[in-house]
Amino acid sequence: MSASREPLIRVRGLANRFGQHSVHENLDLDLYPGEILGVVGGSGTGKSVLLRSIVGLLRPSAGRIEVFGEDLPQLPARDRSRVERRFGVLFQRGALFTSLTLQENVALPLIEHAGLPRADAEALARVKLALAGLPGEVAILYPAELSGGMIKRAALARALALDPEVLFLDEPTAGLDPIGAAAFDRLILTLRDALGLSVFLVTHDLDTLYAACDRVAVLSRRRVRVADRLDIVAATDDEWIHDYFHGPRGRAAYRAAHPEESP
Repeated sequence: MSASREPLIRVRGLANRFGQHSVHENLDLDLYPGEILGVVGGSGTGKSVLLRSIVGLLRPSAGRIEVFGEDLPQLPARDRSRVERRFGVLFQRGALFTSLTLQENVALPLIEHAGLPRADAEALARVKLALAGLPGEVAILYPAELSGGMIKRAALARALALDPEVLFLDEPTAGLDPIGAAAFDRLILTLRDALGLSVFLVTHDLDTLYAACDRVAVLSRRRVRVADRLDIVAATDDEWIHDYFHGPRGRAAYRAAHPEESP
């Protein structure tokens, strides 16, 4: 992780309300350059809502979201679009267009936002697919012809299409078998180190937290309960945190990440 402590993303006093239902109130959170930040929380704590607020897909009810030093929700549409192009987003179910091949899916933002000719965009799309760990022959396949793991990688390639500085991942290992999930975790680390990315990673996967994350933020009671190194978070005096990190799955994930401590 970068030694810089000036955050790329600074969320202060965030509120998200839907009618009488409040998901977030007075939520604060930072994402620092070069780090992988894992965001966890129980069902209904608004992990994906938080992600969508930061990337501009959901306008918050209150609060300030500073991205690269600019107040994103308050920017005019053209300026907001300019900032949002510095993001890459992988949605939980991939959100690929089923009527397009993989290379067409990845080429689309290059055509629409970068103005590349189709042939150049599709050539670059094949490079991005390879960067995401997919063999060249799958570029002409459609999403329905792929496994769940391949869909995740194709969606990752599309998220990387415009060379983003910040990568947002919403449950990237959900639905993957343990081997595929572990391979995806390693890929994220490799891409972070090779491309200098900062990563905002919503997950419930304890193995991912131990394998890939520099810090972990826990959402609870409509705000961030704690955001710190995993060992500090796991030691926090909170019932949900204790049950999550110190239950059977938490202990198994810890042992897998620290085999040298096994008896």
